[in-house]
Amino acid sequence: MTRSKVVNGLKPVLFTLPAMVPFVLFWLAPLLYVLYLSFTEWDFMSPEKTFVGLQNYLDLFSNPAFYKALRVTVLFCAGSVLPIILLGLGLALLMNRKLKGSSLYQVLLFSPWVTPTVAVSIVWSWIYEPEVGLANTVLDFLGLEQIGWLQDPKWALIGVLLVTIWKSVGWAMIFYLVALRNVPSDLLEAGELDGASAAQKFFRITLPLISPTTLFLFVVQLIQALQAYDQINVLTQGGPSGSTRTLLYLYYQSAFESFQIGEASSVAVVLIVICMLLSVFSFGVSKRTTHYQ
Repeated sequence: MTRSKVVNGLKPVLFTLPAMVPFVLFWLAPLLYVLYLSFTEWDFMSPEKTFVGLQNYLDLFSNPAFYKALRVTVLFCAGSVLPIILLGLGLALLMNRKLKGSSLYQVLLFSPWVTPTVAVSIVWSWIYEPEVGLANTVLDFLGLEQIGWLQDPKWALIGVLLVTIWKSVGWAMIFYLVALRNVPSDLLEAGELDGASAAQKFFRITLPLISPTTLFLFVVQLIQALQAYDQINVLTQGGPSGSTRTLLYLYYQSAFESFQIGEASSVAVVLIVICMLLSVFSFGVSKRTTHYQ
């Protein structure tokens, strides 16, 4: 009888083992190793690692470059996540009207998402070219002052944000479009019979019912914003004057330009903690704001 209980207790472990093995090998083990490296001083080449305790974290939190990168990261997250969600919802509402040629428009709007970020960024670097680029050509045609999109610290982050939003808004639109089409029509009809206006039906029926999609898009886009690298590397390399250097790009520069692996690992750990806290906060808020059918 005892042996049978042991076998039954091991069954869940055996069923989850195929998923746990890659989880441990490719996520948990590297995470623990990065945590260990954050307490060491290592140049990525010497065979020995010097244990320095919390010194890397103390140096990081006393470094003005860290706080500037943190500020840029917050601005990048807010400036990309919210517009992507709002524009995605707006486009989905427009496409849900079944306009003529809407299928073609959906394909065109979604196509940037499936295009490699590096390729998209290279094209936009041509658009932002100060002398012959399309962006300044349009501004010149309208009689407006030309902008140093990627050369001016005041505009560089906005330029990167425009690329990020343009690439992801079609992806958000597709998710919202599916969510809108799954809203029960009888609830909308009941609201109309009760005299609800179009705005009231949207804010009191449609918006609450698509809130799970909003939560999903918010969390995923937030994580992607924290992990943004390709467009920053291609367009600005974190410049000018650090105006587009996020925490992830600070990690890259510390690890692969300065070869300060301990310092870079401490940045990575801080970024992981921030990501976890934001995710927990999002799910905590969602308990009061998200409605499941």
